[in-house]
Amino acid sequence: MRKVILDLAVTLDGFIEGPNGEVDWCIMDEDMGFNQFLASIDTIFYGRVSYDMWGNFQPADDAPETEKSIWNAVHSKKKYVFSKTGRQDSAATWISTDIKDRIDSIKREPGKDIWLYGGANLITTFVDLGLVDMYRLGVHPTILGRGKPLFVNIKDRVDITLESVKTFQSGVVLLSYSKKRG
Repeated sequence: MRKVILDLAVTLDGFIEGPNGEVDWCIMDEDMGFNQFLASIDTIFYGRVSYDMWGNFQPADDAPETEKSIWNAVHSKKKYVFSKTGRQDSAATWISTDIKDRIDSIKREPGKDIWLYGGANLITTFVDLGLVDMYRLGVHPTILGRGKPLFVNIKDRVDITLESVKTFQSGVVLLSYSKKRG
C-alpha cells in the first residue's frame, strides 16, 4: 500500500514559516536528495492555502535550472486539495468531506507514495486521524523565534520510530521517522 509522507523543512525551533510567511531560511542543497524524493511520489496533498500559494507556482525566468526542474517535477504530480469550502479547478481534485475514507481509498490505488505538503492545519488533521505513515523533516540551522509552528493542537500523543539521519554540508539534518505499528 502507498504511504503518506510528511516531508518539509523546519527550523531548529520548530517553525515551518516565519511570522510573515517567509521561507527564505530554507536551504535546497543538491545533495539532499529532493529529486529522488520527488521521483518516489506521484501524488501531492495540499491544504487550500498552501495550494493557492504553491500549487501552481512558477519560478522566475532567470531562476536556476535546478529550481525550474524541481518545480516541473512537482507540477507533474497528481494533486489533491483539502478545503472546507470546496472548489474546483482542472489542476487538482478537491476534497472537503470524508477525509479518512478518501485517503484510505487513495492509498489503496496503484502508484507511488504520496507527499503530504501541508499546510499546518492539514498536517494537524492528518496526524490526528493517524494518516501520516512517514515523517521526513529537514531541520535547518536557523532559529526564528516566532512564526508558524510545525505541530499545533495535536489531540493525542504519536509514537514514531527513527529510520534514518542524514547530515549535509549546509548544516541541514534530515530526520526520517515511521509511524509505530501497534
